[in-house]
Amino acid sequence: MLPGFHVKGFKSAVIVAAIFGLLNFFLGWLLFLVFAVATLGIAWLLAFITRWIINALLLKLTDRLTDHLRIDSFGWALGGAFVISLVAAIVQWVLPGV
Repeated sequence: MLPGFHVKGFKSAVIVAAIFGLLNFFLGWLLFLVFAVATLGIAWLLAFITRWIINALLLKLTDRLTDHLRIDSFGWALGGAFVISLVAAIVQWVLPGV
């Protein structure tokens, strides 16, 4: 979908998704909390932007942890994180409570 993302194949995409999901589950909330405290609560007001940056950091960490994914730069990670955050926001808006 993005030219700066390189995944070897379908099996690699599933592995990358699993690693990213685990990182998001175990570290995502912690990073969000750190951002909220560091910005004196502004991160709560700007939750979409905060989640976007956290997803970019987690994507780069996923890139470092596996050889199934290669992201060319942090800019591409921000682009991919934007797509992830936008889709998540739309799903949360369409299906509240999910």
